[in-house]
Amino acid sequence: MNLSGKELAINGGSPIRTQGWKDNWSTGREEKAAVCRVLDSGYLSMFEGSHVPDAPFSFFGGPEVQNLEQEWCAYYEVNYAVSVNSATSGLYSAIGALELGYGDEVIVSPYTMTACAMAPLIYGAIPVFADVEEATGCLDASSIRACLTKRTKAILVVHQFGIPADMDEITKIARENNLKVIEDCAQAHGAMYKGRPVGTIGDIGVFSLNVNKTIQSGEGGVCTTNDKDVAYRLSLIRNHGEAVVGPAEYQNIVNIAGFNFRLTEIQAAIAREQLKKLNTLNKHRLELVEALSERLAKIPFLTTPSGRRDCLSTYYVYPLLFDENSAGVSRHAFVSAVNAEGALFYEGYVRPLYLQPVYQKKTLFKHGYPFSAIENQGSAADYREGLCATAEKLHNHRMLINEHIRFPHTLEDIRELAKCVEKVANNAP
Repeated sequence: MNLSGKELAINGGSPIRTQGWKDNWSTGREEKAAVCRVLDSGYLSMFEGSHVPDAPFSFFGGPEVQNLEQEWCAYYEVNYAVSVNSATSGLYSAIGALELGYGDEVIVSPYTMTACAMAPLIYGAIPVFADVEEATGCLDASSIRACLTKRTKAILVVHQFGIPADMDEITKIARENNLKVIEDCAQAHGAMYKGRPVGTIGDIGVFSLNVNKTIQSGEGGVCTTNDKDVAYRLSLIRNHGEAVVGPAEYQNIVNIAGFNFRLTEIQAAIAREQLKKLNTLNKHRLELVEALSERLAKIPFLTTPSGRRDCLSTYYVYPLLFDENSAGVSRHAFVSAVNAEGALFYEGYVRPLYLQPVYQKKTLFKHGYPFSAIENQGSAADYREGLCATAEKLHNHRMLINEHIRFPHTLEDIRELAKCVEKVANNAP
């Protein structure tokens, strides 16, 4: 029996506190003081697009930027951190810093933000989509193996929803095939894989400081690495690299294009204060996740998120799996009914990326480039519908997303949310 949302809802509940990124109230007096500190200094940015000895400005940015990078290194126990103006810029920089380009293939997730697949294309490399795990939304290691070719040069792995990916298997695949690994940690601030922070396991980690992330500076990002050469290449790509190569012994300027991916002093100052709050924000978030899972796990047609064994997930959003057969109603009807009760859930997450026009038409730049480039001829990259069955099933049928598990929501909000879901579930056939 397929009921409408209106029929499933009983009386119409009171809305839970307005949710989502608009309610990111994690900024406060500390961030205000940091902004005033920068304003009082008179320098809103202190980057210089060249290596100028003893200049008041620097190729590596001002004190707020450099302090943020040092503090990021300390928190994540990594050798180098390079700030950028967004995680998208960080992904582009990572591709360039690892010298990936025409003739190369990069294995990526289809069930994530579009920049993950666009980053290889910007440099002329071809994204190859592996499928994801149903339980986590992270790349499936067995699917990665099936996508390997002689052209494969890197894996861009996403710690989806703040759930660490299977890094043991992924790094094993990388070692066996001499591949680079980029970790997209945009949604995974503070997440841990078997005692190690995500973003420190592969060659480069990329974090986001966008306004809807656990910690934020409006816009911004940070790249992490333990490789000195890679760190310097990231810095070059961030700051007009083709014109400012400094050390005489550094002659490796392949893929060093003249971008401006620099973070401002104000953004860096805000990010420094936010980093101090990360543990507290994650603790609160996990308390809300645990409370919601305790309630929703009792509903037979919902599967609550469980993360990965021996790992710490930090849950950017709260992903649920819905079983239409067990529920007796469609996912759309169920979500409509829950939303009518005052809670807000979303169906699916993102449409699998390979279904976007750029991949269906295989053209990004003029004349079909980079797909039509001679170096990319013979690539077996496949973008047909049905390519990643699990990702399509998650998006079209199984996944529900909720965002109430972020600050400033409270345990009381979670209790109200659970009541909405339970009310609808109890009214289902």
